[in-house]
Amino acid sequence: MSLDWNPHALFILFFLFFGLVTVLVNHFTVRRFDQYPTADEFPRVSVLVPARNEERNIEACVTSLLAQDYPDFEVIVLDDHSMDETPRILTRLSRQDDRLRVLDGAPLPDGWLGKHWACHQLGEAATGEVILFTDADTRHAPDMLRASLSAMIAENADLVTAFPHEEVVTWGERLLVPIIGFGIFTFIPVRLVQKLRLAALSVTIGQFMLFRKAAYDAIGGYAAVRNEIVDDMCLGRRIITGGYAWRLMDGTQHFSCRMYHDFWEVVNGFSKSLFAVFDYRILPYLIGWTVVGTTFIEPAVALVSRWAGHPLTSLPIEHATLAVLLSITLWMTVYRRFKFPAYLVFYYPLSLALFLGVVARSFIQTTTGTATWKDRTLERVAMRWL
Repeated sequence: MSLDWNPHALFILFFLFFGLVTVLVNHFTVRRFDQYPTADEFPRVSVLVPARNEERNIEACVTSLLAQDYPDFEVIVLDDHSMDETPRILTRLSRQDDRLRVLDGAPLPDGWLGKHWACHQLGEAATGEVILFTDADTRHAPDMLRASLSAMIAENADLVTAFPHEEVVTWGERLLVPIIGFGIFTFIPVRLVQKLRLAALSVTIGQFMLFRKAAYDAIGGYAAVRNEIVDDMCLGRRIITGGYAWRLMDGTQHFSCRMYHDFWEVVNGFSKSLFAVFDYRILPYLIGWTVVGTTFIEPAVALVSRWAGHPLTSLPIEHATLAVLLSITLWMTVYRRFKFPAYLVFYYPLSLALFLGVVARSFIQTTTGTATWKDRTLERVAMRWL
């Protein structure tokens, strides 16, 4: 077999090789909580949970948090004007355990997004030296606090954020949810970002943000990101630019999350934030996703269409075969790390094609000001080309 190298094929293979190197480096350098020694002393922790219409999640979340084998902590949940059974569930739970405090959310001020205002109130109410923001759809192992605080202390970190084990049940979840973890692990060299303090490339995951309270207050807390769609990313970047220590870790052994429950929940959830992750920069967004789509989808299309006798691309079969093998290796490595079913690897062209539809939807909704979340319309934002 002779390979007639052409620039297009070389670009695809180089891009995939870079992705594979990044994945392997991240695989060996992004550490789990349980890879650190147990700390000798533990500070007081405030676990903070905003909740709006979370009747299907809130009891399991709060129960798992109250079951922590940690010596000194409180759980504070803010009911953000829920219109379902959330307030009644929280009232019942608070009567059973005095470590749980339930707050009623104040009216939403102008200029604030709803969840951000809820988190700001939670931060103000916290009494811990360390605060953990987590979502109502998470579930936590009993040693989560002990393990994550040990990791924070060992790393001397001011913010520890972590990948959860994402639960995927319906086919909409299985095809779309894993793309986020895959993208981070494939294109973000975590250790390099940490060492060089590259704030623009950092990723902070809102389902788990463990702050030293002094650092959180010093960067302005939620008041400083009151109208930012991707509050987690912005808080992490402020930690780095403020001279504090940011760490991204693997929390899949210690907490799980089922973010969405069907295809359209996934689509709506990702649509509100994908363009925001790129800081509303039009060209990087469009070029970046075009490159990703071409790199992963075109080789698969080349193989299938050639096999069907109707080639749809000029990519040589040898290059397409090598590219597909590299892609499968990439996806398999990431999916195994994050505990996704192995068979989903072979659906990666379909997953990415569907995800690109969400990418387009995010761009359209942001530019037209039609994005919504939790029954609230998100304000139209200013965009730029670069």
